[in-house]
Amino acid sequence: MWQLFNPEIAEYVHKGKIWHQPDTAKPIELCPWLRKEPGKNVYTCDIYFDRPDDCRYYPVTVKQMIADECEMLDEKDLQNPGSAQLSLDRLMKDSRPPFQSK
Repeated sequence: MWQLFNPEIAEYVHKGKIWHQPDTAKPIELCPWLRKEPGKNVYTCDIYFDRPDDCRYYPVTVKQMIADECEMLDEKDLQNPGSAQLSLDRLMKDSRPPFQSK
């Protein structure tokens, strides 16, 4: 859909994987559409309504939240990530599919 309706976004997709440099096809560490508001520790998404499912479903795992230093984690979540994952799945059940470990 991006190819048809948002080619400026599609330029950052390489072989079906998101966020690659358009000119080199090398992966980008940070989302090119994430903008930090000046003078604040707040970020906004420039493609919010056209964002990929990965972003729509974030966070998927407590492990991912820990790696991202998510401020929504409590000390008890860090002590029992399995229980925290179940709670996250319940909380996000209307927003994304539940996480299934492999």
